Parts: sequence; structure tokens; C-alpha cells
Amino acid sequence: MPAERLLPNTEAEDLLKLTREIARDELAPLASQYEEEERFPREQFKLLGRSGLLGLPYAEKWGGAALSYEVYLQVLEEIAAAWMSVGVGLSVHTMSCFALAEYGSDEQRERFLPDMLGGDLLGAYALSETHAGSDAAALSTRAVRDGDQYVVNGTKAWITHAGHADFYTTMVRTSFFDTDDGSKGKGISCLLVDADTPGLSAAAPERKMGLTGSTTAQMIFDGARVDADRLLGAEGQGLKIALVALNSGRLGIAACAVGLAQAALDEAVAYAKQRVQFGKSIIDFQGVEFLLADMAAAVESARATYLEAARRRDRGLPFLRQASIAKLVATDAAMKVTTDAVQVLGGAGYTRDFPVERYMREAKVPQIFEGTNQIQRMVIARQLRVS
Repeated sequence: MPAERLLPNTEAEDLLKLTREIARDELAPLASQYEEEERFPREQFKLLGRSGLLGLPYAEKWGGAALSYEVYLQVLEEIAAAWMSVGVGLSVHTMSCFALAEYGSDEQRERFLPDMLGGDLLGAYALSETHAGSDAAALSTRAVRDGDQYVVNGTKAWITHAGHADFYTTMVRTSFFDTDDGSKGKGISCLLVDADTPGLSAAAPERKMGLTGSTTAQMIFDGARVDADRLLGAEGQGLKIALVALNSGRLGIAACAVGLAQAALDEAVAYAKQRVQFGKSIIDFQGVEFLLADMAAAVESARATYLEAARRRDRGLPFLRQASIAKLVATDAAMKVTTDAVQVLGGAGYTRDFPVERYMREAKVPQIFEGTNQIQRMVIARQLRVS
């Protein structure tokens, strides 16, 4: 059942009601089939766009809804509870718009942002490379200035929506020498790249454990020519842009993880109520009810953690540590809760007749992307040192 919400106003309540209707009627019925077929849900993203859900936290003047992160993340949780691939996709799209919204010029925002937020376009975030995952500053994709264009060569890895996105917010190296202080990150810049750019192509999709409806692949830049007016921010500012975007993106992943965990808990409770053994429902056995109680506690604790981080963000307070804590707590909770849901269902939970086996597979990757949970622990510890 949907979790109770404490929303700031009637408008937010109406938005969440609309989201639940879309999740229930348009997303949940298709999730299992699309995931089994490894089918990308492009039409479902267009539906979210038509419903005004692809630009929620951005300014109305650019086509967004000027929604607080506190409310946006709860919308994201509801979508992820119905279909994790779509929830993660919405989070990635939102993060892909961040560089333009926060660092682009007014002319760039007016030119590009309304279409990106309006619902017809879907974004991707191209930072990682095969040798530059946690160590993002080690990326090697190069962009060399040639007149009024950049010529880009290199390969981006683990790109969500690769081959399906309409634009790629891409981090490239525009300086090829270490700076005086030895920082490799200061040579990285951010380009907004159209999907139909000549010289840009997607490799074959990765064969993944879960989120199989969400295409992940390498993006190959082979002499791709990108207009210089697609540079977001200044040259050398790209790593900062990327890391600031990831800080908010981690909150999106935390919300998605809570939605997934909530879906697993709901499925486990429903099964435990109707499954009869030794003459009574298994939910009446202490071993099962305690397991379910721990699952519920994990879900609600994780939700409270991401909401507190979002409220700090909305108030303009520092939230780096809180975002890392939320991502760590929520994704670890999702892994534990989905695993326990399989246990509650027993043998049935290990089959594809019930969605909990898919939930368990989907819960693993949120512990890895947007910065592994080991990286989150490093971030938290460093913040404690300087506090």
C-alpha cells in the first residue's frame, strides 16, 4: 500500500495522486513483461513528459514545475515502486538537465532547456569510462577545439539510456596536461551533445543482472564534432559540474531504492497474509512477523533519511554528507529488504511467478551507481573530518 505522506500543500497532494494513478494504471502492469523482454520503455517516458513529470525540480520559466526536492523525490519513489527502470530513468534525466539549468548561460537555457524539460526529449549522463568509474577525474575522452567546434574522441561506459537518449550531458578532457597542483580534474569540461551528432554511436547493450528494461551501453565518440556553443560553464569546470550534479542525483537513487524496497515489503506482506501453513497465515508466526517488522523499519528509516537531505537542499543548506548517507542507507536497505522478501515467499519467491526475485536483482546496482557505497562512506568520513 502507498506510504502515508506529509506534503506541504494541496498542489503537492494532487501531484502525488496523479503520479500514483499513472504508476498503478500505466507502469506497473507492463513492468514484468518489459523487463523480461529487455524492452526500453520509451513510450512510458513520453507519458511522463506529457504529464509534466520530466522537469519537476526546475524553474517554470524554462518549462519545469519549480517543485521542491522534498516533493520531487516522493514522486520519484512512487514511480520506482511501480517500475524501477522508469524511476531510475527519470532520476537520470533530471540529473542530465542539471548542468544546463545550473551552469548554462541564459541564451543556452532559453535555447535548449524548454525542450529538455517539456517531455519530448530524454537525457543521458555521460561521465564514466571503463577505467574511470569511482575515479572520475581519470577520464580520457578528449575534445579538441577546431574553430567553432570541438572534435571529440573516446568512449563513455555504463551510460543509462545509451542509444535511446536525445541528448548526452558529456564530460570530456579539454586540457591534456596536469595542472601545477597535479589535479587532472581541472582539465575536464562539460558538453551538451545531441544524439544525432555525426561520429557518435552506441555499442551493444550490456547484459545485466537487473534493470534489463533500462538500456545501458558504451557511447563511442569517433571524431564527433560538437559546436562550441554547447560548452556548459567554462572550460575546466566540468568535474565540478559533474560532482555537484551527482550530489543531487544520489538523492534520486535513494528515493528509487526506497520505492523498490516498499514494493518488496508490500508484496511480502500480501503473500504472508494469504499463505496458510499449519492452519494459519504465516504472518501470524513470530519468525515471519519479526522479519516483516524489520523490513518496514528499514523502509521508513531510509525514507526519512532521504527526505531530511532533500529538505536541507531545499533550504539552501549544505547536504553533501546527508546525500551520501541517504544513498548509502537507502540502497543497503533495499538490498536487505528485497532479499528478505524472497525469504518470506520461500520457494515461490525464487521463481518469476512473483516480482520479488526481480526486485532483488534490481536492488544490487543502486549500491554501485552514482558512486559506490564504499565511495559514499569515504565522502561521509571526509565530511566528518572537516566538520
